[in-house]
Amino acid sequence: MSTPLVREQFLVISALGANAMELTNVLCRASHENRCAVVSTRLSRHGDHSALVLQISGNWDALARMESALPALSKKHAFTLSVIRSAAPEARPEALPYVAYVSAVYRPDILSELCQFFIDHRVALESLTCDTYQAPQTGGTMLNATLTVTLPAGTQISWLRDQFLDFADALNLDALIEPWRPQNP
Repeated sequence: MSTPLVREQFLVISALGANAMELTNVLCRASHENRCAVVSTRLSRHGDHSALVLQISGNWDALARMESALPALSKKHAFTLSVIRSAAPEARPEALPYVAYVSAVYRPDILSELCQFFIDHRVALESLTCDTYQAPQTGGTMLNATLTVTLPAGTQISWLRDQFLDFADALNLDALIEPWRPQNP
């Protein structure tokens, strides 16, 4: 007699709310109470609101219970939700992780231009962090962006680095692209 294969399934929850701690606590507790596990989470503050993205896993029954509990939690705690079923991430053992750092005087088109550069070179975006601030010396608005990307196998790294630096120079961006390194605790 063979045992049935239990396939782990995933749910991605995106939530916006005013209280970061309450938002995180409510959704993590609900996940635990519905026999789901938090696989990954990202929280960021944007003005007076916070954005939380959670990937949770569980069997189909646990995820269905979680999905049905979310609307009531959203209403009770005054946050906005978006929920989608997700597959496990694809294994990409041949991909090379890199990080691109960009600093520049703020212009509204910089992020879209950066994304288009990487799209044109078949480079996948894994994560993006971008902040603006007022430069203390000049009072001008500045942008700092960090993009974690994966280069496809067979990419000529020196060629791509040269292309990226030429691209950055043409847009007057201070930029650097280097191999991703794990953060030491």
